[in-house]
Amino acid sequence: MSIWTITPTLEGINATGAGTAVETMGIRFIEIGDDYLKAEMPVDQRTIQPAGILHGGASVVLAETLGSTAAYLTVDQSTSQPVGLDINANHIRAVPNGGKVIGTCRPIHLGRTTQVWEIQLHDEQGRLTCISRLTMAIKTR
Repeated sequence: MSIWTITPTLEGINATGAGTAVETMGIRFIEIGDDYLKAEMPVDQRTIQPAGILHGGASVVLAETLGSTAAYLTVDQSTSQPVGLDINANHIRAVPNGGKVIGTCRPIHLGRTTQVWEIQLHDEQGRLTCISRLTMAIKTR
């Protein structure tokens, strides 16, 4: 059973990032499941640190993009607005310039006033690079 309140499409979700940090960093949604979203982000001049590896802050941007988008897709947009409340991230493995990371977001808790999402980032070889937990507050419009 799907957790989404609307039927999301990749085209629709990707269009919402136009002109934002999402587009600037090259984040692209690539898969929608019944209870998860996947997106990818390049490891290039937009997302690396001076040492030539993925910047931890860029990983957090990808994680928050996934969780915030997922939260938005689970609420009634006419009455509710999800907003980020807290995010943490543990960086497990470096990703060198020239690769990409793929993030998968799944719910831990979908409540009336809060949601908690787990976001795992993997490199192209499927190795865990970062794990993040995002808490969203669900505000009434």
